[in-house]
Amino acid sequence: MDEPVVPRDTKTGDVSATTEQPLGSESSSTITNSDPPKVPSKSALKKAAKAERLAAVKLERRAKEKEAKKQKKRLMAEKRAAGEIDEDEEERNRHKKRPRIRFGGTVVVDLSFDDKMNEKEISSLCSQLGYTYSANRSAAYPFSLVYTSLNGRTFARLESLSDASYKRWVNTQWWHDGYERLWQDQGNITRDVTNRSVPGDSTRTPVLEVTAIKEIQHNIIYLTADSEEELTELKPEETYIIGGICDHNRYKNLCLNKAKESGIRTARLPIGRYLATLPTRKVLTVNQVFEILLKWIETRDWEEAFNSVIPKRKFQNGGKSRSEDKSATGLKDIGVVELNEERNLDDVDRERTTHTGAERDVPGDGDNEN
Repeated sequence: MDEPVVPRDTKTGDVSATTEQPLGSESSSTITNSDPPKVPSKSALKKAAKAERLAAVKLERRAKEKEAKKQKKRLMAEKRAAGEIDEDEEERNRHKKRPRIRFGGTVVVDLSFDDKMNEKEISSLCSQLGYTYSANRSAAYPFSLVYTSLNGRTFARLESLSDASYKRWVNTQWWHDGYERLWQDQGNITRDVTNRSVPGDSTRTPVLEVTAIKEIQHNIIYLTADSEEELTELKPEETYIIGGICDHNRYKNLCLNKAKESGIRTARLPIGRYLATLPTRKVLTVNQVFEILLKWIETRDWEEAFNSVIPKRKFQNGGKSRSEDKSATGLKDIGVVELNEERNLDDVDRERTTHTGAERDVPGDGDNEN
């Protein structure tokens, strides 16, 4: 009987370690099980198509803006040539700046609700943050503006927009920490009876430290529609917190409960007192709440502040202000965000939102306006 042929290495004569494979099979080392390419879902295709459209519209808009600037320069040059413009007066006006007086108060936007929003709501919130900054930058009496608890998807979204342009926003602070840092930092300082800060004072006592923290907490007010207290005026020594959340009315008393846990005061904007009736629900965005605060500082008039900021479409069906109907009472403010179309943060110069989103039927939280 013939012996089976065993493969040998032609150079060394050693028996090869290879073994015969059954018919129809291949060595596992040569098989690559590649999964078939995944087909994008209809939703993903729609999102990609929308992104392409928005990019195209943006380029077209930029081109129109550049052309408008060129046209304006041409007209100005023609007027100068015709002697219609006083060049000395034009130069004075060019360097004339609107006076900006620091009010002294601080507004904090609490971004700690990142895990309670979906992607669309995160995108809307980031747009509102841009409008908030824009309004403060152009205000006659700007606030000190602080964004706290910047983490998660909100942080990632801001980082992805316009090469993280939010980092270049002037006179703003961005904290990864929560707003509790406002008084927790007090643990490293004490205050004497003259209210002077004494950094690193090794002689401080727990009583002084607790007293100073309580003093700071007393001057912090979380704006929420569920508060029993009504905000009557803004004070330069106080800090006002706006809840940065788009929640579609999913969470009740969210900001109110958080403020209570933190040991700080709460208040609601006096919308019901000054706007007797509205044909639609009082739905405000983060930036609209902030603009109302800015307008009150400028005018010291809540009614004028509400009327100048709340979109006119909300009054189209006969809504009246307090001056038109003083008999209407008992309305409770509703605090919720109004979703905006997704926009890029390089358009923060636009100071008003123009798109309406989800509304809430009863006072709840996620209250951006108070």
